[in-house]
Amino acid sequence: MVQEGRKIRVLIAKPGLDGHDRGAKVVARALRDAGFEVIYTGLRQTPEMIVEAAIQEDVDAIGLSLLSGAHMTIFPRVRRLMDEAGLDDVILFGGGIISEHDAKILKEKYGVAGVFGPGTLMQTIIEFLNEELRKRGKVPPADQAEAQPSETSPAQAEPEGRHDA
Repeated sequence: MVQEGRKIRVLIAKPGLDGHDRGAKVVARALRDAGFEVIYTGLRQTPEMIVEAAIQEDVDAIGLSLLSGAHMTIFPRVRRLMDEAGLDDVILFGGGIISEHDAKILKEKYGVAGVFGPGTLMQTIIEFLNEELRKRGKVPPADQAEAQPSETSPAQAEPEGRHDA
C-alpha cells in the first residue's frame, strides 16, 4: 500500500533520439492536474537512465513517449532493466506511433500495461492509471481525493466572470 498522504509518483520519459516532447509534456501536465506527482526526465534518455531515475524517485509508474519507431527495442529493454532492479510492482505504460499489432506484442510479451496512440484523451490515460493502481492495491489520486473532506476556500469555490459553461 502507498503510505498515507504520499502522492502516487509517475515518471514520464522520452527515450531515444526523438526530439519531439510535446505529447509527453501534455500527458505529464494532465497527470499532475489529476493529482499525481510527475517526474519528467526530459529528452534523449537511455533505458538505463530511465530505470535509474525510477529507482531514485521511488515511482509507482513509468510512462514512455516514443515517436521514433524504436518502441519494439526500447520497451523490452526498459522492462528487462525494471525486472532486474526488482521493479515488478511499477506500472510500465506508454504511447506514440505504435501499431495495434506491436501494442499487442508489447502488452502480452513484455508486460507493458497500456499503450496509447495519438489522439488518446487524457482522461483515458488517467482512468487507466487509476485502475492499474487499484489492481496493485495502491490508492490512486482519484480515491485519495474522495477520502479527503473537501475544504474549498472562497477563492476556489467559483471563478468570477462567465458561468455559462
